[in-house]
Amino acid sequence: REPPAQAPTRHGTRNARRDGPTILSRGLLTAWILGSLGAAAALGALMWRPSLLETAPLDRAIFLPGVTTDGHYQIEIDCDACHTRGFGGREAMQDACMDCHAAELARVDDSHPRSKFTDPRNADRVAQLDARECVACHQEHRPEITTTMGLSLPTDYCYRCHADVGEERPTHRDLPFDSCANVGCHNFHDNRALYEDFLVEHRDEPDLRPIANIRWADLPRSVESERRPALGPDEHDAPSTLPELDRWVADWTGTTHALAGTQCSDCHRDANGAWSDAVPVGNCGTCHELEQEGFLASRHGMRLARSLPPMRPGLARAPMRPEAAEETLDCSACHGAHDFDPREAAAEACLGCHADDHSLAWEGSQHAALWREELAGEAPAGSGVSCATCHLPRGADPRRRSRSVVFHNQNDFLRPREKMIRSSCMECHGLAFTLDALADPELVGTNYDSPPRAHVDSIHYATVLRWALEERDPPWADESASKGTNP
Repeated sequence: REPPAQAPTRHGTRNARRDGPTILSRGLLTAWILGSLGAAAALGALMWRPSLLETAPLDRAIFLPGVTTDGHYQIEIDCDACHTRGFGGREAMQDACMDCHAAELARVDDSHPRSKFTDPRNADRVAQLDARECVACHQEHRPEITTTMGLSLPTDYCYRCHADVGEERPTHRDLPFDSCANVGCHNFHDNRALYEDFLVEHRDEPDLRPIANIRWADLPRSVESERRPALGPDEHDAPSTLPELDRWVADWTGTTHALAGTQCSDCHRDANGAWSDAVPVGNCGTCHELEQEGFLASRHGMRLARSLPPMRPGLARAPMRPEAAEETLDCSACHGAHDFDPREAAAEACLGCHADDHSLAWEGSQHAALWREELAGEAPAGSGVSCATCHLPRGADPRRRSRSVVFHNQNDFLRPREKMIRSSCMECHGLAFTLDALADPELVGTNYDSPPRAHVDSIHYATVLRWALEERDPPWADESASKGTNP
C-alpha cells in the first residue's frame, strides 16, 4: 500500500521525524568545516612562522615525511631552511645546500667539485650519477639509506664512476665495491689527508712525533677588538643594584676580559645599547668574530643561527648526561658567566654534557694524563690532549697567520674521522699510526688508550703506485701487501 500523503505543515511537506537529523547534520558539517579551517590556519601559521613554535601548542615536526639526518635534525622544524622556495624542486634544494655548505667545500678544496660533472667529457659518468646536485647522494627523510656517519649515502656511489679501478690499479683488484669510503681510504669531498702525494710524503713518520711539532702554543691569540687599559675591581660599570654583584665582580677581576679593558656593559647591552642582564650571543662576536662564526655553524650553535631556540642536550641524539638535559647552549654554557677559563672549557665543560663511551673514557686515558700534567706545569704548553685539542683545535688565524685562533665549528673535526688527521692527530702522531688508530672502532670507544689493532693499506697502495709510475720496483717487492686487516 502507498503511504498516506503527508499533511502540509509550516515547514512544508517533509516528515517531521526527519527535521531533527537534518538540522543536526548541517550543524556537524558546519562544525567540521570550521574546525578544518581552524586547523589549517594553525598548521599554516606553524609552517610559515617558526617563531610561533616557542608558544604554539603544536609541533612543526608533524610535517616531516621521515626522520632527518644527524646533521639537520636540530633545524628540522625550520622547513624553509632547505625548502627555500616552497616546491622549487631540485634546483631550489641545491641552492639551499650551498647556502650552508659552499664555504666549507671551498675551504677543503673539494676533490669532486661541481665543475667535474659539468665537463662535457664526463657526460657518460653524469648519466650514471648526476653529482652536480647534492641531493643525488644526500637525501633527507630517508632513514633506510642513512649511514652510521649520520648522513644519507648510497653504498655504490663510488662504483658508478670507478667500476674499472681494479684494472687501473692492481692493488684495488680484489677490494669490495663498497669499501672505498672505509676509514683511511677515500672521501668524496675532503681528501687532503689521503692524497697519494701526501701519503707517500709522510709514509716513514714515527708513531709519536717530537713535542716540538706542536705549533700554536706560543702564538698570541687573535681578538678583533683593540686592547684597552686593564680594569680593577672598582672600575666596572655594572648597575650597583644587581643582586650578587660583588660575586660577579670578584669572578671578573683578573680575567682576560678585565685585563684587556672589557667593561661589563661591553657584553651586557641589547641592540639599543641599553643594559641587559642576559648577554646576547652576538655581543661575543664583537671581539671573537671567527669563534662566533664557527660556533653558529656548529651543532652547538646552528639553531641560534636559524633564529630558533638554543640547542639543549636533552634534544641531542648522542648520549648526554640527564642532569644537563635542559641546559641551553650559548657561549657562556662552556666558558662560564664571568671567569671564562679556557682550560675548563677545553674538557670539563664538554664532559658536563657528553656521556658517550668515547667521552667518558677520556678521563682515564693517556690523553687526559698528559692534559693534567700540562695544567700542573709538569709538561710543556700545548702537550696535553683535551677534548678541544682534537675537536676544537687551535690553529693559525686565516687572516693573520702570526696569531692563533680556536676553531669552534666541531663539525669540521668530527665526521668523517679523517677530518682530524691534518688539524689534530698529526700534531702528535705519524700518519700511518693515525690512519690505523682512526680505523679501529674499539680504540675510538676507549679514547685511543692503546696501540691500534687495525691496519689501513692506503700508504702502501700509494707507494706501490708511485714506484710503478717511476718504473721502479719497491724495496718490499717480496713482502705481503698488508700488515694487518683492512677494515
